[in-house]
Amino acid sequence: QVQLVESGGGLVQPGGSLRLSCAVSGINIFSINAMGWYRQAPGKQRELVATITIGGSTTYADSVKGRFTISRDNAKKTVYLQMNSLKPEDTAVYYCNALYGPYFSWGQGTQVTVSS
Repeated sequence: QVQLVESGGGLVQPGGSLRLSCAVSGINIFSINAMGWYRQAPGKQRELVATITIGGSTTYADSVKGRFTISRDNAKKTVYLQMNSLKPEDTAVYYCNALYGPYFSWGQGTQVTVSS
C-alpha cells in the first residue's frame, strides 16, 4: 500500500525558508505519474501549490512562483518543496499527493506557520 509521509514543517518568521519532504513507500517511484504539494489554510479550500511529473516537468501556483521550488530524488524516493521568502499568507497545512495510474494517495500533512 502506498504511503506518503511529510516532514519539515514548523514555525518560521516572514522572509524565512523551510524545506518540506515527502517520503514515498509501497510503490516504485517510477510508477508514479506525478506528485504534488497542496495546502489548506483554516476556513479555506485545499489548493494546489506545485506539481512535478515523472519526466521532471513542474508547475506552480501563481502565488508561489519564484519563491517555491519542487524537486524529486528518485533514489531516496522523496519529493521536496523548498519554500523561500515565506509570507504569513503561506500559513497552512501542507499535503503531499501522488498520482499513479487511476489512483492517488495523500499524506497526513505538515503544519507550516509563518509569523513574527
